[in-house]
Amino acid sequence: MKAKITAALSLVIMILLLVVFSSCGVKEAQREYIPLPSVTEAQFLDTLQYYSFLYFVNEINEETGLVKDRSADWSPSSIAATGFGVAAWIVGAERGWIPREQAVRYVSNLVRFLLASDHRGDTNSTGYKGFYYHFLKMNDGRREWKSELSSIDTGLLLAGLITAYEYFDRKTDEEKYIRESVIAIKERIEWDWMLMQKDYTQYPDHVGSLSMGWTPESGFHNMGWIGYNEAMILYVMAAGGDFKNAESAYKIWLSTYKWQEPYKGLQHFVFPPLFGHHYSHMFLDTKGLYDARTSEMNIDYFENTRRATLTQRLYCIENPHKWEGYDSLTWGITACDGPGETYNRDGRKYLGYAGRGTSGPEYNYFDDGTIAPTAAGGSVPYAPEICVPALYNMFTKYGPQGLWSKYGLKDAFNLTAGWIGPDYIGIDQGPIVIQIENYKSGLIWKYFMKNKYVRDGLKRLGFVKR
Repeated sequence: MKAKITAALSLVIMILLLVVFSSCGVKEAQREYIPLPSVTEAQFLDTLQYYSFLYFVNEINEETGLVKDRSADWSPSSIAATGFGVAAWIVGAERGWIPREQAVRYVSNLVRFLLASDHRGDTNSTGYKGFYYHFLKMNDGRREWKSELSSIDTGLLLAGLITAYEYFDRKTDEEKYIRESVIAIKERIEWDWMLMQKDYTQYPDHVGSLSMGWTPESGFHNMGWIGYNEAMILYVMAAGGDFKNAESAYKIWLSTYKWQEPYKGLQHFVFPPLFGHHYSHMFLDTKGLYDARTSEMNIDYFENTRRATLTQRLYCIENPHKWEGYDSLTWGITACDGPGETYNRDGRKYLGYAGRGTSGPEYNYFDDGTIAPTAAGGSVPYAPEICVPALYNMFTKYGPQGLWSKYGLKDAFNLTAGWIGPDYIGIDQGPIVIQIENYKSGLIWKYFMKNKYVRDGLKRLGFVKR
């Protein structure tokens, strides 16, 4: 996301790099297949969660706590993936997959790095005004790829840290240090600095919202966060902090919600990629949670996500573009890797990494036959009766073809192109680990919603629980 042409070019370069490294045929993927003993559908959910969790133990810099954006050797860190990693470490400690002391070490190293990092806001620093650059170098945590100072990615990092603040509640020096550091990290964010001004954008309805980001080369992004998408949690946390314009900004966010009925009985506020229904809701317990817009339509955010999930399954059953493999057990369209244009043939065109999604036949983004397991994985709490069988089907039917490997189900696959992605992506692994845990125990919801900062933000924005 970039505000000016030069910054936009850097984003194109990033995407091209991802495309170059995202091509992998089925035969190549089969070589990485890790056979498992036969497991039942119920056992499989535990297995998938554990294997997905291993990403956040192995693909990190233990000295800084930074988590890699993807499993490729060359990958930088993603600030959002790092926030998801914090929540995953909590799950691991709770499940006994790693000792609590190991999770404490990861988090304490992370907050120590964040507090000490270069925040001058120049082209080679880590952050500015309390916000962090989207991608950071794995070796030293400095800005990578001319990426933007990202409001939402900083917000998702903060969501993980707030959860850690509540979970690590013991009186040891290290856990006390985590709590003190999270407060310091939270309090140095200058939310009002990120407010969209008239001279930042040509879009009048974005003025007064939170900006998507900033770069030292080009200034503020020309778009703000207006609903509905993954950024709801950003407004909640800003409102819980010192964001003076929280109420007016949230009204702008709500004003652009789209209410549609893609299939009979499945009216909901739409956003085609399922990740937009997951990222905020991995932390916010949305069951019975209403704001002004959801109260108006008499639907809570939990049910809204459920309907978005059911819509995607029906779309893949209907399969209007006749992609190979789409059916009642093979569905899930969201931002992910893809085959890329080298697989184009027979009039079919494929994208590399893209923000794929569908909210029904009349409203979809970049549907090129690519399925991402994280789509069903992130929706497990909302529609387990369709998500768990779909994930199990991917494992049993396509796992032996290379879809299953060291961190569980690979990021994406396309049966029409005969392609399985070679990588795992941190922001796609995170929803699988976290949302399966929320389905089982509500662990991450419990600790995040316990936080006074979060509760104050919800109250200030007019949220109510029914």
